[in-house]
Amino acid sequence: MLVANHTSMLDIMLMLYISKNPFVFVGKKELVKIPVFGFFYKRVCIMVDREDTRSRTGVYRRAQRRLNQGLSICIFPEGGVPDDEKVLLDSFKDGAFKMAIAHDIPVVPITFHDNKKRFSFSFFSGGPGRVRAKVHSFFETKILSEADKGILREEVRAVILNELSKG
Repeated sequence: MLVANHTSMLDIMLMLYISKNPFVFVGKKELVKIPVFGFFYKRVCIMVDREDTRSRTGVYRRAQRRLNQGLSICIFPEGGVPDDEKVLLDSFKDGAFKMAIAHDIPVVPITFHDNKKRFSFSFFSGGPGRVRAKVHSFFETKILSEADKGILREEVRAVILNELSKG
C-alpha cells in the first residue's frame, strides 16, 4: 500500500516515476468528470464514491483482484488536496490503513517535498525546479487487526509530517 501526502497534480506523475512495481490508484469517483483526464482515470483507477457504503466496500474486492494480479495499491490518505495551501499535511482518512490490514500488505509511506512549490492547485502558481521524494521504511501489517488502524494511520502520518517539517 503506497501512501503519500497530496499537494499537487505532480503527485500522480511522481508516484508513477518512483514506484518500481506496477500499481493502481484508489481515487474518488468525481474525477471521472474532468475532460480527457477522466477518460484515462477510470481505466487505471479503482474508483470509490465516498458517500456510498457499497462503493466503499466494493473497493476491497477490486483491490484484492489487483493484488492477486501482482499490482500494488496507491492511496493519498488525505482524501484530496487541502483547500488551504498553508496546511502542511491534512489529517488522514482510515481507508488505506484498513485496507492494508485487511489484505496483510505493508504500508509504504512516501513524502513529496516540492510538488506544491512546483505546481500547486492555485492558478498561475509554482515554477520550475527539482522535485524530491523520500520513500520511508515499510510498516508491516500482518500482526495487526482492524482495531489497530488508527494507530497505524497516525504513525504513518507522523513519519510523513516529520519529513515535511525538515524541509
